[in-house]
Amino acid sequence: MRSYPLLVVIFFIGFAVMSFNPIYKGEKSENTFVNKGLSDFKGKLEQLKSDVHQFSEDRISLEELQKSLSSTRNSFKEIEFYIAYHYPEFTKTHVNAAPLFHIEAAGTSAYTLPPEGLQVLDELIFSEEAGDEKEKIKTITDFLYNSYSSFYLSTIKNGLSKGNNKTLPLRIELIRIYSLGVTGFDTPGSLNISEEASHALLGIQKYINDDPYFKNYNTEKANQMLTEALNYLSRNKDFETFDRIEFYKKYIQPLYEELGKWDGRPDDLKEFSGWNVNNKNLFSSDFLDPYFYTLLKSSEDNPDLRNLGKSIFYDGNLSGNGKMSCATCHLPENAFTDLKARSQSNVEGKTVLRNSPSLYNAVFAKRFFYDLRAFYLEQQAEHVIYNEDEFNTSYESIIQKLKTKPEYKKAFRAAFKDGKINKENFSKALSSYVASLYSFDSDFDRFMRNEKDVSDDVKKGFNLFMGKASCATCHFAPHFSGLVPPFFNENESEVLGVTTKPIKQLPVELDQDLGRGNSPVKKEKSWIYDYSFKTVTVRNIALTKPYFHNGAFNTLEEVLDFYNEGGGEGLGLKMKNQTLAPDKLNLTQTEINQIIAFLNALTDVSRAKAK
Repeated sequence: MRSYPLLVVIFFIGFAVMSFNPIYKGEKSENTFVNKGLSDFKGKLEQLKSDVHQFSEDRISLEELQKSLSSTRNSFKEIEFYIAYHYPEFTKTHVNAAPLFHIEAAGTSAYTLPPEGLQVLDELIFSEEAGDEKEKIKTITDFLYNSYSSFYLSTIKNGLSKGNNKTLPLRIELIRIYSLGVTGFDTPGSLNISEEASHALLGIQKYINDDPYFKNYNTEKANQMLTEALNYLSRNKDFETFDRIEFYKKYIQPLYEELGKWDGRPDDLKEFSGWNVNNKNLFSSDFLDPYFYTLLKSSEDNPDLRNLGKSIFYDGNLSGNGKMSCATCHLPENAFTDLKARSQSNVEGKTVLRNSPSLYNAVFAKRFFYDLRAFYLEQQAEHVIYNEDEFNTSYESIIQKLKTKPEYKKAFRAAFKDGKINKENFSKALSSYVASLYSFDSDFDRFMRNEKDVSDDVKKGFNLFMGKASCATCHFAPHFSGLVPPFFNENESEVLGVTTKPIKQLPVELDQDLGRGNSPVKKEKSWIYDYSFKTVTVRNIALTKPYFHNGAFNTLEEVLDFYNEGGGEGLGLKMKNQTLAPDKLNLTQTEINQIIAFLNALTDVSRAKAK
């Protein structure tokens, strides 16, 4: 349970509704279920506010307050598909934000704000410290109530936001249920995963049966699927024994695919989300659109461009000393890493600050480097080109070298209509190659697509990863990185309290690299990012040792030992801002081995072999 000093930032309440999607006036007769749901949620918040104040005066018990919060959260879950789709910034910041401090930008500066919303209340009210946090609970509840009331009044006055496709919010909600709901991310205190998933599915069911729009489709099959899923959830309520594989294969995936048949129009989501709306299975290679994450467009990509990018990737002559290429630190045989604690610089015997992460699935990110200092893939390459410890050169110098090579002149003519050798085309070629290195054909992916079987240890390991071990609350399924679902349009970084060596090697000391705390992104400068590092994917993790930004851990067992103790803070190190829960996971050695079996089943290097 995290304990934070609470800052009352009333100033921001007035701006609670300013980050919404455009409001379409004159269409106030939106689906009656949605209107009623918004009103019901407001009523539940009013009751919760009253109960919180009564609890602060010792007039009701903690158990009664917990029931009130659960009722409020369940009410929200029934309309979450709508409000979180059409008003995502408001929802994730004010209504149901993670229990962490966050940054809210205002011009060129930013404010560090305390956590707020339903997740925060879930963590507080279902904690052993709830009785000592009465004032904090009261302030957060009042803030939530005021924020939502402003939003509700706006919907009454202006009408609701509209979209062309009403099935997209429903499919997005299915992704949310699986990636954030059944993992416990959304219920950090209560772990009421089955109850809340039930209300989310019930909201979907009520919506498709109430809105005249869906009369154009055969809803009978979807209704049957939803009813069967609700029955399953009513029978399986224990967080640790909940079978996330069975729930996905029998209920989430078939329903996800069925709703996808109704209408495939991308609506306005294409500019906002990396999710591919035409995808049919979360564990297939087309789940995310690589061109959402790069300046390169799908219409521009082609095999000639990819081959040109590959040539550039392996060309050591392009660096300042004529010896370093991208492949110096990203070797394909090592899943595009170099197996070093810290990668080699361009000076013999000197290293750079951190190690090289895998390039597999690297394109699926909105921020790059461990400290998230780059905002798109092409900018990541630019940092390497100009870094005096790496390529130590410039675009101008690289372009001049390329122009002297007949083979490059030919390759650029084949890849581009204009045939120009310039910075823009160079960047597109390199992006094309890196974007081709996706990895979604592992044994586990194929198992989730019903193409093969895996061992019982792998299955148990996945359920531990998604449940008791809390791995999936940072390494989100199905990408298993910090790319945040369900829109997959932002990256998380985490403060883990990484140590200088494995925890069984004494003394245990905190690694002093501040990570994002030293990032050049000035508008994000805040103490909350000290020791914070990008959450990278665990796909191909069996091939990418050593682990963490400092390469201090050589085995997956050492990594899991660290997490099992609750990170740096759990080990007794002084951390003012650790985002990893410091509680011990109490994983047995058998469970650790099962998690490792699952992680090994995420290995897939087929794309590199095919290139």
